[in-house]
Amino acid sequence: MTSSAPDTPGRLGEPIPPGLLDAGERMSVDELRAHQLARLQATLRHAYDNVELYRRKFDAAGVGPEDCRSLADLARFPFTTKADLREGYPFGLFAVPMEQVRRIHASSGTTGRPTVVGYTENDLAMWADVVARSIRAAGGRPGHKVHIAYGYGLFTGGLGAHYGAERAGCTVIPASGGMTARQVQIIQDFRPEIIMVTPSYMLTLLDEFEKQGIDPRGTSLRVGIFGAEPWTEEMRREIEERLDLDAVDIYGLSEVVGPGIAQECVETKDGLHIWEDHFYPEVVDPLADQPGADEVLPDGESGELVFTSLTKEALPVIRYRTRDLSRLLPGTARPAFRRMEKVTGRSDDMIILRGVNVFPTQIEEILLRTPGVAPHFQLRLSRQGRMDAMMVRVEARPDAPAEQRAAAGAAIVRAVKDGVGVTVVAEVVEPYTLERSVGKIKRVVDERG
Repeated sequence: MTSSAPDTPGRLGEPIPPGLLDAGERMSVDELRAHQLARLQATLRHAYDNVELYRRKFDAAGVGPEDCRSLADLARFPFTTKADLREGYPFGLFAVPMEQVRRIHASSGTTGRPTVVGYTENDLAMWADVVARSIRAAGGRPGHKVHIAYGYGLFTGGLGAHYGAERAGCTVIPASGGMTARQVQIIQDFRPEIIMVTPSYMLTLLDEFEKQGIDPRGTSLRVGIFGAEPWTEEMRREIEERLDLDAVDIYGLSEVVGPGIAQECVETKDGLHIWEDHFYPEVVDPLADQPGADEVLPDGESGELVFTSLTKEALPVIRYRTRDLSRLLPGTARPAFRRMEKVTGRSDDMIILRGVNVFPTQIEEILLRTPGVAPHFQLRLSRQGRMDAMMVRVEARPDAPAEQRAAAGAAIVRAVKDGVGVTVVAEVVEPYTLERSVGKIKRVVDERG
């Protein structure tokens, strides 16, 4: 980012002044570990005493809350999976009476029963606090206007960002998703400094700016907080160059709390600091199906992220398997909190195509380097005879001439073969034709039956 910040309260794109750090951010590592252990022991007891599923799982594993005498002892406890949450549908995993639940969120349920999450008054306050902390880490300050284009409703993105931005002292513009042309107009008229949105929908907004003849680099936006889907460094570079802002990553899971589990700091952009005073991270072997200390990987090794909530009341989660692939690294801008490397894939999104492991983010990186196409794509899997096949369907850029679009398909096929090692078919489709939901395109469509 090269342009100067607008004349607003505070400055964007700069390190947070020490006086704005909250009490959790000022803890030493030793203080943090002591807080974590006390909160972990209380959470294990709360889950065991109040959730039948956890009582059954702990008993089957031969462990109880009293067996957690150190943070390392957490490895003895069983994992929680999305299947467990679906088994408890709708409220079977709630650890408090319903009269204490102040809000309910749920996943879309497109691949089965939705997962349902409840929040007490204290849960909502904690959630607002960690999102506010995330916005400050991204460069937001009291008085800044935040344009929220995450979807509202049962999806956690919109309301999670909304209350966190208000807690941070910002002015909220609750745009939600959709109505792309109107969103561009609102950004032009209301002049927000910050936008919170999925990275793929940000690219859609960029296309709409250019379609309307507006230079996105001339907008008021100076920080973009992007989450809800994996995105690459290539996409960060494209967004920053086209918008002239700082693009930073936020991480969340509706099953754990929503957005605000971890946040990239604007001054370093070197991975996401996990707010470990509320969420305890582990990285495990993605193939592990039973708990055990040997399944927990040391910091620095790549594997599947696992989270345990430390302060949630309505729905505590113990060793929740996220399926997100990352690794844990030492803290930098927030030294006490470990960082997680930017998530670039999910173990359940991995495609095995004729014996080769393929992640959608690998294809995205290739598309971002291909002239004439946008990073809006879909991978369609089919079976031709006894062989699996994959088609890469990608939208053309609105300003790409016909000859460039034709050449792009051949270039994608060559680049995937050279870079990933599989042969695919590529189809370049018209702009804005791939179906979107809550700002996101479903990346993988499996038609193999």
